[in-house]
Amino acid sequence: MTMHTLQASHLRAGTLLNGRLHYEQFAQGYRTGIEPILLAAALPARNAQTIIDVGCGAGPSLLCLNARNPTLRCIGIEADPATALLARRNLRLNGIKRDQSHVLLGRAPSLPTQLRHMAPNANGRFHHVISNPPWYAPDGKASPDARRNLALRTEHITPEEWLTCLTKWVLPGGTLTTILHSSLTDRACMTLRQNGCGSIKLFPLWPRPQQEAKLVIIQAIFAGKAAFRMLPGLVLHTAQNSFTPEADSILRDGAPLTL
Repeated sequence: MTMHTLQASHLRAGTLLNGRLHYEQFAQGYRTGIEPILLAAALPARNAQTIIDVGCGAGPSLLCLNARNPTLRCIGIEADPATALLARRNLRLNGIKRDQSHVLLGRAPSLPTQLRHMAPNANGRFHHVISNPPWYAPDGKASPDARRNLALRTEHITPEEWLTCLTKWVLPGGTLTTILHSSLTDRACMTLRQNGCGSIKLFPLWPRPQQEAKLVIIQAIFAGKAAFRMLPGLVLHTAQNSFTPEADSILRDGAPLTL
């Protein structure tokens, strides 16, 4: 497989949002979790706004955003050429035209310079930025699969540098939404404030009742002035390991996740 071709034998077909979206992944390596679906559900985008997804993978957030509001213009940024090609394939499989959503090759902190010319305003910034960044420590046990390793950890950029990069692309009043391991919460909030973001909302994702949150959604407004808010969060699973009705309505039925 090259950056110009995708072999069907290397792909596995699936769906998102209870079958509303066709979604192919690589048969081996990194598998998409629920994080990009939750990110798309949490975005307070209005009609005809433009969003960039930094580290878009095979495009699950782009697909879900378009399914929620076809008037949105979404741009994915992906470092791995084959994964970027698969994201474009997934967009085509769902009938999404290039002028609605497409994918560029690039990685934080040096995003493609052409991105500035695709912004809705002359200042080169966007209404919203989302990202499900790789947050595993680079000195941890590496995956034998290079593509999975790229999705889970970075070797040359810290979480603070990743978030700092994202803040450079948000319009004043626009949102930056990310999903991180809970252990990074204090560092993430401090970085956002140091780089012009405020009105920060913290939304824990509780695995089950009475269990501590391992993941959190953090949403900030560039140039926002409101006080920090800790929100009730979402319990993902019941004691029987099925999704809770609230989580199921988001992941399967496409309900919004209101922060």
